[in-house]
Amino acid sequence: MKTAGFRRAFILAVLLSPAVSLGINQAWAETSYFPIPSASNARNDGSDAGLIVPILVTDPDGELKYIHAPMLINNSYLGVRATYNLFKYDTGGRQTMFIASFTETIERKLLFTYSDPALSEGRYALSIGGGFFKNATSRFFGISQDTPESNESNYTAREVRANWKFGAYLNEVTQIAVGQRYREVRVQRGGVTDLPYSGQLFSTVNGMEGAAILGHRVTFHYDSRDNLISPTVGSQVTAYYELNQNFRNGTNPLFTRFELDVKKMFPSESKRMILVVRGNLQATNGFEVPFYERSSLGGQNNMRGYGMDRFIDDHLVVLNIEQRIHILRARVTNVMAEFEVAPFIDMGKTFSTFQKRQFKDYEVTPGIGFRAIIRPGTVGRIDYGYSREGGAVFAGLDYPF
Repeated sequence: MKTAGFRRAFILAVLLSPAVSLGINQAWAETSYFPIPSASNARNDGSDAGLIVPILVTDPDGELKYIHAPMLINNSYLGVRATYNLFKYDTGGRQTMFIASFTETIERKLLFTYSDPALSEGRYALSIGGGFFKNATSRFFGISQDTPESNESNYTAREVRANWKFGAYLNEVTQIAVGQRYREVRVQRGGVTDLPYSGQLFSTVNGMEGAAILGHRVTFHYDSRDNLISPTVGSQVTAYYELNQNFRNGTNPLFTRFELDVKKMFPSESKRMILVVRGNLQATNGFEVPFYERSSLGGQNNMRGYGMDRFIDDHLVVLNIEQRIHILRARVTNVMAEFEVAPFIDMGKTFSTFQKRQFKDYEVTPGIGFRAIIRPGTVGRIDYGYSREGGAVFAGLDYPF
């Protein structure tokens, strides 16, 4: 699921174009417009060029309440794309996201998420979401970390998703949650015509026939960070166990997934430098597991020198080390923004068994990131990572971890 075009353009607006904004004062809010050109290039998604008009709405105290972002982009693979993005920020950390997008060739998107981390005076947490999308630039290289770059193939991931999660706080920093997810996948011919179609090249791989996954999950959360979106100190531990069933497979096979994610922040006394260390372990067990349900290495959240889903196997281990360095604080129209530079190194591997070579064959990707932060609720970023296959650029409205 990608929102990369909007995210890159919005971040460039914040970082590069404050001078062209137009502020409008109202009795209840201030609205700032950023009509700017957008250009980007990504390892999997191709080149984008077009126009975006991010609209920032703040309350009288300067707190960001809404981001509206209509955009019109031409993609080198898929043609013209029209998108409307809405991000709504409420008191208590509540957030709502809505995205609607139509692309000339293949791609469609309709997404909605809502989260409330402090429901019923902070006793509970609730999140729901769902959507439909077709991602026409998905890549598949085969299963295992030994797959060569020459195996690259393309397909369209046509997906319907829905999920909910309800958590109860045991204390201020600890939560136990239960939830379910539904994921229906169809593998169709992709939009990158100079690559072979994955469904033909890898026709015998589990998942090419599609899947309808119902997952039941229990999650443990520990979070002592000072902020959910733009933290500067604290630790976070998340662990979940999930039981899944594939109803599209005639034998309805069961498989399980487990993940442990640990993050720790080491700030300097002034918090102008923050060292962030993150470790992630994933394990998938069962028969006939679709390839898109296995552990995946590559992309903006674990191995930033490779495109999304570059390496796929049953299990995964990742270590990320990032030094966030504060360089500037300035007013951008009617909000205060902070800017960071963040050199990083990502290390990880996928594998099929825990019984051998646990300290060998790691991929290593160094890189650098640039961040724009409107505290407490907005982070824009651009990350460049370098790998033995070249490099990759990623952007987002959040920290990578």
